[in-house]
Amino acid sequence: MTRTAALDRKTGETDVSLSLTLSGTGAGNRDTGIGFFDHMLDLLARHGKLDLDVRVQGDLQTGSHHTVEDTGIVLGQALSAALGDRAGIARYGHAVVPMDEARAACAIDISGRAHTRMEGLRLPPGDVAGFEYEAAEEFFRAVAGAARITLHLELQAGSNAHHMVEACFKAFARALRAAVTIDPEETGVPSTKGTLTT
Repeated sequence: MTRTAALDRKTGETDVSLSLTLSGTGAGNRDTGIGFFDHMLDLLARHGKLDLDVRVQGDLQTGSHHTVEDTGIVLGQALSAALGDRAGIARYGHAVVPMDEARAACAIDISGRAHTRMEGLRLPPGDVAGFEYEAAEEFFRAVAGAARITLHLELQAGSNAHHMVEACFKAFARALRAAVTIDPEETGVPSTKGTLTT
């Protein structure tokens, strides 16, 4: 089964082109104009076992917010499209990931309902390589909303913002990887409702 999607989204703020294959190898190129964000998307692809190509032209003169959020929206839409009717998936995934002194925990339900809960430590103000730290939360909210998934993400420890953001992306990637995995014992949609798309 090939679970792929390719989407384009153009607004007055950003122009996003994205292609995604679930159960991939981490292949693809990420070019958003924000070096640190590209690195985070590399981590997401590698640890999430996603083949992911992303090209974004954004209004970076205003900061990273629009580029990061809109990339999250398109990634979420692509996840939803690639999952199709969501039959046969494990549905749930969770991970706890340390990154040196930082640690993040993530739990995901491919539920058909958009919900995000962010808990724990707050990222300090600032940025690295053009990526404003608070944009990380906007990215995860955008992905969960567009993909219609339930996402719980907790930043449990950390003092270095780079490590804290990286731990969040890796925990999300690992939890997503588990949730979208095909379960050989699941013969249909893993829900008593019979659907996970509405």
